[in-house]
Amino acid sequence: MHEVDLLSHIGLAIIVATAFALIAKALKQPLILAYLLAGIALGPKIGFGLIESEENIGLISEIGLILLLFIIGLEIDLKKLLSAGRTLVVSGVSQFLLCAFLGIGFFILIGFQLGNGRFDALYLAVALSLSSTMIVVKLLYDKFELTTLPGRITLGILVFQDIWAILFLSVQPNLLNPEISSILLSFVKGAGIVLVSLAISKYLLARVFSFVAKIPELLLVTAIAWCFLIAGLAGVMGLSREMGALVAGISLSTFPYNVDVISKVINIRDFFVTLFFVGLGLSIPMPTFSLVSYAALLSVFLILTRLLSIFPVLYLLRNGLRASLIPSINLSQMSEFSLVIAVLGLQFKHIDAHIVGILTFVFALTSVLSTYMIQYNHQIQKRLASFLSLVGIRDIGDVKTGTGDVEEPKDVIFLGFFREASSILCEIQTLQAKRVDNVTDKMLVIDFNPIVHSELNKRNVSCIYGDIASVDTLQHAHIDCAKVIVSSIPDSILRGTTNEKILGLARRLCPDAKVVVTANTMQSAIELYEAGADFVFVPRIHSSLHAAEAILACLDQPLTDLRRQELNRIRSRSEVLG
Repeated sequence: MHEVDLLSHIGLAIIVATAFALIAKALKQPLILAYLLAGIALGPKIGFGLIESEENIGLISEIGLILLLFIIGLEIDLKKLLSAGRTLVVSGVSQFLLCAFLGIGFFILIGFQLGNGRFDALYLAVALSLSSTMIVVKLLYDKFELTTLPGRITLGILVFQDIWAILFLSVQPNLLNPEISSILLSFVKGAGIVLVSLAISKYLLARVFSFVAKIPELLLVTAIAWCFLIAGLAGVMGLSREMGALVAGISLSTFPYNVDVISKVINIRDFFVTLFFVGLGLSIPMPTFSLVSYAALLSVFLILTRLLSIFPVLYLLRNGLRASLIPSINLSQMSEFSLVIAVLGLQFKHIDAHIVGILTFVFALTSVLSTYMIQYNHQIQKRLASFLSLVGIRDIGDVKTGTGDVEEPKDVIFLGFFREASSILCEIQTLQAKRVDNVTDKMLVIDFNPIVHSELNKRNVSCIYGDIASVDTLQHAHIDCAKVIVSSIPDSILRGTTNEKILGLARRLCPDAKVVVTANTMQSAIELYEAGADFVFVPRIHSSLHAAEAILACLDQPLTDLRRQELNRIRSRSEVLG
């Protein structure tokens, strides 16, 4: 009978979770939030009481939790982490420490316990120091911002948060016995599991996976077996099985098969993880004024501490207001990993269900809020930057225009500098060997990325820090004297402007200049030509060499013939997805 109840409860949980997930998808809300709501609706505390035994879901959800952490480990690239630049290392280390220290002090101040067998303030501080990889990566991917400088900083901090979580998981079982010796023993055990896993992975598993790589089913089974082996070893040593799963994933992260393993495990994981969050929803207590008030207060505290722990560090490392503020905005939510830590804390009796309930409501609130904060991160950043400028916090360059000094007008001005512009510049530097003049001496780049500025300065290419959508910035850069204006960034990556707007602005400020803009589709390329563009760079049909030749041609001669040929060429293309 128990087995029948278990199967029926699992089936009911999946059906209701799917229904709520479809609604969340339609409303563009996180799916995890839908699973929590499904658990609330099914549970005995708030919902209809269709599932009264939470233990019926517990075992299955723990399997999902182990697989979730295994995949998180697979996605942590140790080689990239070790080779991370100063900005990522400093911000990744300091963010968690600053958030945790601020949190412990604040939570003790407002009455949460720390000591005498209770660790409420510690768990709240740690939980609110971690951000959601799942939510952030999904939203930044949809916005094409993962590869931008703020996107890379955001991802780097998320990776370091995972490392901090591993350290906390390693000492978590011994918090009730907080002697230095027991804590050191936990660290030693954790370090031992990491070293043993990495050693076996390097000298044994590499050969095993090479042997089974051509058999997909065996590759999957071998990976999962390794996951549960290390998870079991961690459990035997008195550490959490979840930490062991994370370490197992990390030990495989540098293998060439990790992407294949992730793609195969992820579907199994999603099934179990759904049950984990439904099970968490079952345990959510009836909201009271106190519970909701604490959740709202903690949500505000989380957002403020992200700003206080990330922005000053990045700003002092000279990343500018934009690259310092946007990661703070992107990371303003609580992690699903925090709920894992809270659930384990409840099992260890470090905290009670009230704390788990508060954190669950914080997770729900910040998940919804951060969806909109990431969606409008650039608009929020501009408002915050304006406020910071008013109180005397300067951006890189001039306070009013956001630019540095321009010694003299330049012939070629790049508005924004991303990968396409980097390739085009490389081709121009190669082609200019055949010219009498040095084109790079007559070139100016306007961009937000401090790394771009550093590299261009080494190559003696003039650059200023500024917003290409700002008329003040363009006027300060003497755009009215330019011969060629180049926008090589497609609309999908531009923020606050479009190539059509750049074209119109360039035509208004410097009517005699030739304007090169970028399009992703044939139709938008035609529209830009009809709006007066001299050359439209379409990356999927033009090479960077082609674009460089067109820019150099703009300096020497009218582009009437080339413009007509390109427009006819694009109009004559009959593509399935034009």
